[in-house]
Amino acid sequence: MRLVPTMIVCAGAYALLSAQPLLAQAPPGPSFSGMMTLTDTTTARVSSFSRSGGNNDFVSVPPGETLELANIAGAGVVRHLYFSILGGQHYLRDLVLRAYWDGSKTPCVEVPFGDFFGLGHERPRFFTSLMVTVNPGDLGVFGTFGFNSYFPMPFANGARLTLTNDGADPVIAVWYHVDYEKVHALANDTGRFHAVWNRENPTQAVGAIVNQTLHDGINVTGRDNYVLLDAAGHGNLAGIFLNIDNSMGNWYGEGDDMIFIDGEGWPPSYHGTGTEEIFGGGACPTAEYAGPYTGFHLIGNLDYSGKVSMYRFYVNDPVRFRKSIRMTVEHGHANNIANDYSSTAFWYQADPHKPFRELPAAKARHPREGDDPHDRAYRHVIALREKAFVLMVGTIRSGKKLPGTLEYDLKYGISQTYFRRDYDQLVVETDALAKRIDQYLAEQPPEQARP
Repeated sequence: MRLVPTMIVCAGAYALLSAQPLLAQAPPGPSFSGMMTLTDTTTARVSSFSRSGGNNDFVSVPPGETLELANIAGAGVVRHLYFSILGGQHYLRDLVLRAYWDGSKTPCVEVPFGDFFGLGHERPRFFTSLMVTVNPGDLGVFGTFGFNSYFPMPFANGARLTLTNDGADPVIAVWYHVDYEKVHALANDTGRFHAVWNRENPTQAVGAIVNQTLHDGINVTGRDNYVLLDAAGHGNLAGIFLNIDNSMGNWYGEGDDMIFIDGEGWPPSYHGTGTEEIFGGGACPTAEYAGPYTGFHLIGNLDYSGKVSMYRFYVNDPVRFRKSIRMTVEHGHANNIANDYSSTAFWYQADPHKPFRELPAAKARHPREGDDPHDRAYRHVIALREKAFVLMVGTIRSGKKLPGTLEYDLKYGISQTYFRRDYDQLVVETDALAKRIDQYLAEQPPEQARP
């Protein structure tokens, strides 16, 4: 997209979700009609609730271990996934979510946990969309988050979901729900849900002019584009998260999406006009937004530098393929920019699917620590996170209420400054809050100073 003198403003309206056959007995999800249609199906949940009847409704995952979230027999549809997790600094990329349908030996879903839910840079952003939502907990940016997925995930002969800790740090607590619907059978044309992660760090800049915003380059092949999905079979593209860590600074976009269907050549039948158009934005967005189907939910800095994340869900307009799909996007116009690109693609298809590439080791998945204002300030937040947890757990156990100003800044003030992107002020506030927490803890009896 290029800014031009003449601005054309168009009006639009949301459309209700169309219903396509999914189950032999029940309407599809998401669908507004599903709430009022009576069926002979039943619903159930697998969760981390304490089998003792107590309140320790979570599970720990030590390094190198795998937690089996659910192992469901028969036919059904997973309707909703919920998680809240207390882990180390890199738990969002250390943990890997996998799903296996119909007794498959290889996963149909294999994605670092945070990337599955749109937090592809390990940076907190709370947002609401139709398919994925991330909600805050008590401590805002310091606390645990509520992760929700509403992608319907059908299976005809069993479903198994796991969470593996590939990192060096233990994951102290995983709270989770797997909500599903049990059915007698699936319609024959029901695809299986798939999700895959990819990263290219950095992308390879091509052409005579590199790492500059370019409008006049030529790309008539799509050969060097970043690849979000390369799948074979019969299916429908359902959504994408794209993360860019823009180390070059300046506007990084102008990259068109090119989706090659069933082995077609260039130009593909699905060709876009720029990066921000994919995600429903105006020219060169710097304001964060989150809608039902499109969003730029993370824009770290106003000058386009550093980390950005965006999403597009193809609910009303799934991209359909009969034999194969290759979804790509230019990294800068004509691929002239070298940046850190990572992505998650969601789609439905008839199995067997094309084998996934092996995930990199946990440390190789970690995001780059940038020197831009957002990342510099965020490091102050991370440095304060452990103290914040110590303080909060201690007050919960002792029943002693925090002083009002300390409670306000810890639970609300720092988060607001962070999301306002006032990074100079954020450094001042986090450093001051660290001193206040230390002073408060020093004044408490020994049994109340530590959790």
